[in-house]
Parts: sequence; C-alpha cells; structure tokens
Amino acid sequence: MYKSKIVGLGKFLPDNIVTNQDLEKKIDTSNKWIIERTGIEQRRHIKKGDGNTTATMGAKAAKQALERADMSAKEIDLIIFATLSPDYYMPGSGVFVQNILEIPTCPAMDIRNACSGFVFGLATADQFIKTGMYKNILVIGSETQSGAIDMTSRGRDIAVIFGDGAGAAVVTRSNSSSLGILSSHLHSEGEFADELVMVAPNMNKWVTEIVSDNDPNDSSYYPYMNGRLVFKNAVTRFEEVINSGLNQNKISSEDISLLIPHQANLRISQFVQKKFGLRDDQVYNNIMRYGNTTAASIPIALSEAWEEGKIKKGDIIVLAAFGAGFSWGSNVIRWG
Repeated sequence: MYKSKIVGLGKFLPDNIVTNQDLEKKIDTSNKWIIERTGIEQRRHIKKGDGNTTATMGAKAAKQALERADMSAKEIDLIIFATLSPDYYMPGSGVFVQNILEIPTCPAMDIRNACSGFVFGLATADQFIKTGMYKNILVIGSETQSGAIDMTSRGRDIAVIFGDGAGAAVVTRSNSSSLGILSSHLHSEGEFADELVMVAPNMNKWVTEIVSDNDPNDSSYYPYMNGRLVFKNAVTRFEEVINSGLNQNKISSEDISLLIPHQANLRISQFVQKKFGLRDDQVYNNIMRYGNTTAASIPIALSEAWEEGKIKKGDIIVLAAFGAGFSWGSNVIRWG
C-alpha cells in the first residue's frame, strides 16, 4: 500500500476587501461587536464583473499549487473539489476546473461537506493514492458565499462571518514510509443537519415557488446557523477528532508543529488551543484577514503558513474542521 504527501500548495483571494467598518454602513453592527464575537477584522468578497467564480478561483489556486509542485496539469489523475457554493446547481465545479486546466477526460468530483470539505477531500485523495488507483490528485477548496448572504440587519450574524476565496493542494504518491499523510478521521451527525443549513431552493421548494410567493419574511434561501449550538458542538468535536489523530499515531499535543483549524471563529480556535496547551506559534489563524471561507479556509491557511516558512520537512501538521451536517474531521501529516 502506498502513502501520499502534499507537494504543492496554492491560494487565491479576491482583491475586494470588505472591512467591519464597511459592514457598519449596511447593517446594524459594529467593528467592536464583530471582533469580540468572531475575531474577524475584514474579509474578501468577489465583485460583479471581476471574473471570479467558485470554479475560476479554484483554478487559480490550483495553477499556483501545480507550479509550486513543479508539475503540469496534464499529470493530474483526479480533481476533488470541495465547496458549498458551486457555480451551477449542476454540474459540479470540478469539471469547470478540469476544462480550465485543459486536462482531457480527467475525472472530477465535488464534495459537499461545507466547512469540513477540504479535510474530507484530502482523506479521499489519500485513499485513492494508497490503493494505487491514482498517483497525482488535485484537492481544491473554493467558495463564493458573498452573493448568498442576507446583507441586512436580519442576517448580520451570518453576514459578518463569511468571505470568498480558494485554496488548493497537489497530493501525490510518497516514496517515504514515514513522511506524508499519516491518518484521517471523519465523522458526521445528521441529527443536527437543520442547525447549520441553507434550505432553499430545493426540490420541494423550487425557485418558481419562491418567486411566486414573494414573501419578504422568507429567509429559507439564506444560510441559517444556530450559533450557540454550533459553538458548543464545535469545541467538543475539535478536541475529540484531534485526539483521535494523536492517539492513532502515538504522538502528543507537544509533538504538534502546527495546528491549522478551520477558520470558523477565532474564539473556537483559541478554546482548542487552550485545551491542548499549545503555544501561539503552534496554531495558525488568519480569520482576522479573510473571515470564514468554509471549505477554502484550511487550504488557504495551509498555503499561507507554508509561504511564511512555518512548515518544514518532518513537521507534524494537524488539520481539523467542523461544519454543517454536522460533519467534522482531521488529517495528521508528517510533512515532507
């Protein structure tokens, strides 16, 4: 059985910066309120006409990752695309990336696990490589959530959190028995599916019905989050799934070189850091600059940490995420 490793990372963020002060002009909120509750100071939003979509941003991040991996797009055997904001209802966004990168008939699949999407995608890539079915896999997390957010005071709890962006990783077969992805740990709990959800449009409430009803109080086509319940479950599941990875690989929290948690809320990251007794230099956060980019948050942070020289050969890197579903997971990597 083969092992897999990450050999290239990339990211893309739209140029348009939306600060907390910008949001103060649109909704009933304040810079102080947002920072106290989320740690976010600004986020990126695409702009109409700038050419950015979930797929095109994913392709831009992928091109950077391929360049850093010193690999051509035609060497990719599979594209795994994690998103909750695809360009189209169907087909998935992965096929658009395949077309942009000009990889003839390369299979592409989308993963719809929201904030946990990249962790699930990386675990899936690892399994395909372990079995020998594929050698080089592109894993992408990309989101354009700004167009589906209720930018009024009614939707402020969501509006202040989410941002747009993309990150990508090139995963390939490892020649080392000790370096690469050591393990992945994935979970879901559908009992709480309605606590972090975007209900419409769906097959029981299609666009025509929403338009004909013309109900100003209908918020079913905007994201909904039970914030307190999500926070409570997130901190518990983060701890559990990180411990699963540590225990399976017989390592301790002291061995963690860098923990990259999903950038959901700075308070969640700080809670997890304290729980494991990690120093500031053992945890990477960039939610202050980009907000919550759901499936893109971990690959963006991973790429940025690598760019800043915070990841070196032999380092133990732990990725952990929690999101809609509920779904949560972790990947433990010995870099190199």
